[in-house]
Amino acid sequence: MIYLDYQATTPLAPEAREAMLAWLSGPDTDGFANPHSPHRAGRGAAAAVEIAREQVAQLLPAGGRVIFTSGATEAINLALLGSGRRHLAVSAIEHAAVLDCAQAIDPALALLPVDSEGLVSADVPFPAQTDLVAVMQVNNEIGTIQPVEALAERAHEQGALFLCDAVQSAGKLAPPQNADLIAISAHKLYGPKGIGALWVRDGVEIAPLIRGGGQEQGLRSGTLSPALCAGFGAAAALAHRRRTEDAARAEALWHRTRAMLGRWTLNGSATARWHGNLNLRLPGLDVARLMSDLRDVAFSAGSACASGSGRPSHVLRALGLSDSDAKTSIRLGFGRYSHLRDIEDACARLEAAAADQGV
Repeated sequence: MIYLDYQATTPLAPEAREAMLAWLSGPDTDGFANPHSPHRAGRGAAAAVEIAREQVAQLLPAGGRVIFTSGATEAINLALLGSGRRHLAVSAIEHAAVLDCAQAIDPALALLPVDSEGLVSADVPFPAQTDLVAVMQVNNEIGTIQPVEALAERAHEQGALFLCDAVQSAGKLAPPQNADLIAISAHKLYGPKGIGALWVRDGVEIAPLIRGGGQEQGLRSGTLSPALCAGFGAAAALAHRRRTEDAARAEALWHRTRAMLGRWTLNGSATARWHGNLNLRLPGLDVARLMSDLRDVAFSAGSACASGSGRPSHVLRALGLSDSDAKTSIRLGFGRYSHLRDIEDACARLEAAAADQGV
């Protein structure tokens, strides 16, 4: 299989897998211990969790704390619901984790528009009563990079908090230094599924969603998995070391793919973007048939979280695309473990399959 769906999930880094194995052991070692237990084995597991927390913190601004969660969706819900803010403004192309939670909190939710390139203007007005603004750093469907630091500054001028979904950017770009809350996910940066984190700026108060034993600094009760934490930490440390190298690789692959699929139209900005994401459309294309014809090429018609819904992408519609144009779009994603020869093979096969449709 040629894997071109890095926005949905990334392969587990060998280094992350190795870090996890010590905490997936049986009764002949201490690796199974509960990290919240006071005995020696428990303290050893707790130490592994804290090492991982420090590794993850390297990807985030100084002056805040890392709260481990089950993933970015929980982190976003903890940020939005736990903040106690009730008048929200979010970009029109946010992930469903932000949009659905924000809508539940504020039925009069303000949607911040994007232009035809998928960018929120740094000068977009917020409603006067807004007390929390949420804009993602890199869009998961089209890869555009938003002016999050400028938007955070404007939110603060209005007395609002700023939440950034950094799921697609953590470990790839510098984090927004002036955000108040940042959500990230391990499996989008070559770590394991089932764990994410919420970064909370010092001085920002939030209330817990999950109550019980008071683990995770009183903000997220439940027994932590040392294995998942260790995998997350190792993946974060590797991403921190390889950020420049990984970015250069993604950019080279993006330009080669774009050249080979030159007659396809790009969705989103050509410049303000993460190059591991390429979203393209071809008029008249039957995407469902394309995916059926190329079953050993893993790519997407949009967000994995909305796959199978049959609805046009809300992200592409926000760019001004018609429903029919949105439904002729595909998303290609590549990264650290992608190979040029596979990319070239996939592009040739995409072109051949499209030609077989007469488009």
